[in-house]
Parts: sequence; structure tokens; C-alpha cells
Amino acid sequence: MTDKAPTGSALQTRPATAPAVPAPRRAGPLTRRQKAAVIVRLLMDEGEFAPFSRLEAPLQADLTAAMASMRYVDRDTLRAVVREFLAELEGIGVSFPGGIDRALALLEGHISAQAAETLRQGTGVPPDPWRRIATLPTEEILPLLDGESAAVVAVVLSKLATARAAEILEQLDGTRARDIALAMPATADTAPETVARIGATLVDRLDTRPARAFAADPAARVGAMLNLTPARTRDALLAGIDSADQDFAESVRRAIFTFRDIPARVDPRDVPKALKGLDQDLLVTALAAAGTDAPDAADFLLDNLSKRMAEQLREAVEDRAPVKRREADAAHAAVVEEIRRLAEGGEIDLITSEEEDEI
Repeated sequence: MTDKAPTGSALQTRPATAPAVPAPRRAGPLTRRQKAAVIVRLLMDEGEFAPFSRLEAPLQADLTAAMASMRYVDRDTLRAVVREFLAELEGIGVSFPGGIDRALALLEGHISAQAAETLRQGTGVPPDPWRRIATLPTEEILPLLDGESAAVVAVVLSKLATARAAEILEQLDGTRARDIALAMPATADTAPETVARIGATLVDRLDTRPARAFAADPAARVGAMLNLTPARTRDALLAGIDSADQDFAESVRRAIFTFRDIPARVDPRDVPKALKGLDQDLLVTALAAAGTDAPDAADFLLDNLSKRMAEQLREAVEDRAPVKRREADAAHAAVVEEIRRLAEGGEIDLITSEEEDEI
């Protein structure tokens, strides 16, 4: 008996069907936070940058949570959210930064540092430590960096003006400078809170330094004294200091500015301005006395005056009677004092020892 293939619906082939897709579900009323999440998601889809980092941390967390809780939004709701968003944008005439820090950042360059700090204190916001650090001279910043890791110093240099950072880096040991340069790439991932904490720590260290009885450097104080002493006494004292402490003696020599140092410290273009306010008799006395003590300084001054003025002074020097030592020292000191006064007033610029080395 042969088997017959069964018939009927049991083995009838059913046509293949696609899995059922649920009908689009309209989103219910959205909160403002959810609407913000929709706009951010739309911007990200369009390849636009959403500035999350400008929001406060709690708002960033809330917005992220809103995005995580949502699944999809139908097109009609999306259009409604976008229309509402655009309407609000068009209704805004001008926007202001939130918080005193952002307001001060917006006004940077248009408000003095002192006014900015006053505003911070008036609102209870702690002052920005980096503004204070930026105003410190290089010789005060360098001791603050002693003992700090290369990564910390890299952060500090990144917060300073490029020229100041280069000046500090130049004065560090070669190996130390190399390690700091290698640590620079890591600063890109440094959190703002860490940068602020580093700045606050450095300022705290500044405030806890012991008070100094004298503001000027010891070598500068000795140099200022020797500027006003007779040349013979000055040379004898320097020789004595040199025999006891060569490094300190060298620092004192750099701080000294005498009549003999004029060619090395005064720009030739500033000579007419430097001598303009001096009494003619005093200048003739100084030049006449320099014939034996500082001939290079006398020639330097005369060579950088107008030809007519230089000839008049040379004739007056030739007619001048021999100058006594005390009178010569007083005249030379007066010339140097006038040059210093002009330099301190910003009318001329003295050449530093570093600039002299470069020349």
C-alpha cells in the first residue's frame, strides 16, 4: 500500500510575512528639559556642536538623564519643538553670560584687573588666582615652581602669557625644561577644577611666605650704595667682596651703574635726551674728569650728540681747569642719577646685562 501525501491545511505552505511593526506612538507632552534634549539630539544629527561644557554640571547631568529616558519622538512633535525653539530665539534681543566669572570673561580687556577682583569679592566669588600669578615678576614665580612636578609646571606655563612662559623656561635647567616640554601634551586633559586648585595652592604659598624687611635684593642694595661712592672706594670694596664671595660680587657688579658703565647701558639714540636736562657746567665737569677715569664713556656721549653740540663741549672741556676728585665724583654721580631718573620715568630704556650679552 502506497502512502499518499496528506492533504489539507495542515501542510499547506503559508506565505512569508514581515514581523509586525508597532504603529508610531505619539509622544505625550514634553517637559522643557525633554524639549532641550530633542534640540540637542537634532543638532548632533546635523553634525553641529552642542556646547554642553558651558552648562553647570547639574544641568549637564539633567540633560543627559532626559536623553537617556526618551526613545523616539514623532515628526509632528519634532516640528512643534523646533518651531517653539525658533520662536524663543527670535524673541531674544540680547543674551548675557550667567555668573560673575562668565561676565568678567566677556569683559576681559575692557575692565581693569583691580575692578574685576573687587566685583568677585563683592559677590562672594573667590578671586582668580591666575590673574595674581600673571602679575608676579619672573624672579618670584621661579621659587614657587621649585619641587613641583613637570606636569604641574606645564600647567602653570600654559596659564601664563607665551612670552612670560618662554622667559621662565629659559631660566630652568636643561633637563628640567625638557621634562616640562614633554609634559605639555598631557595638559590638554587636565580638568578645570585641577587647574584652579593648582593656582589656589600657589597663591596660598605666596601668602604664607615670611615677611621681608627689605623689598630690594641684597645685591641691588649694595650696588645702589656703591653707585654713590667714589670710584677708588668702590673698586676697593668690590675687590674685597670678590675675594670672599665671587657670586655675590658678580651680582653686585650687575647692579652697579656708574659713569663708566654708560656705553654699555645707554642706547646711543637716547644720549641727547639723557643729557638734555643737565646743567652745562656740570656736564663739562663730568666729561673733563672722564678723560683719565672713563675716556670711553666721554667719547660715547660726545659721539652720539649733534656735531655742533659735541664741538662746543669739546672746546669747553679743553678750557676747563683740572677737576678735583670729589668734584669729579659728584659730577659723574649727577649724570648717572639723571639717566636713572629718565629710565624710571619710562622716557628712556636702559640696556640690561642679558641684552648686552646678546649684542
